[in-house]
Amino acid sequence: MSATQPPVAYQPDILGAGYEQAALHFPDDYEGKVIATLIRKKAPQSTPKAVLYIHGFIDYFFQTEMAEQFNQHGFDFYALDLRKYGRSILPHQKYYNVRDIAEYDAEITQALEIIGAEGHDSVLLCGHSTGGLTTTLYAAHHPNHPLIKALWVNSPFYDFNMNPVKRKLGLPNLSRIGKIFPDLQFPSELNKWYTASLHKDLKGEWDFSLDWKKTAYPKVRLSFVRAIFEAQKEIHRGVKIDVPVLVMHSNQTKNPRKWGKDAQTSDVILGVKDIQKYAKKIQGDVTVQSIPNGLHDLVLSQKSVRDSVYQQLFQWLADKGL
Repeated sequence: MSATQPPVAYQPDILGAGYEQAALHFPDDYEGKVIATLIRKKAPQSTPKAVLYIHGFIDYFFQTEMAEQFNQHGFDFYALDLRKYGRSILPHQKYYNVRDIAEYDAEITQALEIIGAEGHDSVLLCGHSTGGLTTTLYAAHHPNHPLIKALWVNSPFYDFNMNPVKRKLGLPNLSRIGKIFPDLQFPSELNKWYTASLHKDLKGEWDFSLDWKKTAYPKVRLSFVRAIFEAQKEIHRGVKIDVPVLVMHSNQTKNPRKWGKDAQTSDVILGVKDIQKYAKKIQGDVTVQSIPNGLHDLVLSQKSVRDSVYQQLFQWLADKGL
């Protein structure tokens, strides 16, 4: 831990027994005070191995089954609720408001310092969707990091899922406008069935806050579009990563207008062909796995599907000596 890092004061977390959280503090940004939240759940036995998980857009950490799977396989589990998400949202902030993906580097770096100080020498960095984009770039920008030994990304946001004309002509213009007018809003086009397919009070099996992971988000700020677009350009050029990388995605993308099988067995947010295309541009030891009938967040898919996700993930980690 750095000399400026005070001791971490963990408190009981909302997820219950075994889960703890600690607030991480950062310099003010364009909205004022900023915090992030580090959540942890320790394995039953002492271990030098840890996981650091980064959530996606309109999201936060609540995937307890994933944490407990890692614990059972000998990893201490850590997750971040990034600034302006979930546990970290402050009254004066706009939800999910970011102008550059690199803003998140501060909390990832501090979390890794804490994990190292807490007795770990090996970290699996992992991220879902926007978190997959963020962690891919973090790993690329921090070669030879003393702790990061592998990267696992779950449906990473390597490109926008939209028609090619809009993507080629519209996105660059929106990004340029977003630099000047970051708070302008634009239709998000997110599929309305995604959160509904997950929550136990709607059509799914999971319990999470519908304030923090919303059922609908009709408009997105151009600052977010710009931040993602600029980050994706680097992915599209091709990045080099010096640790093993596992990219997982559903076998299919659908855009259902009505509730049905497609909403329960597909990625309704991102284009899986885009993920495949840009995963191939990562230089290094990269494994790409397609998960039949997977949802956008693969670990929230139906039980048989997520059982396959964990089986393949832990076999891959074993094959890499992790």
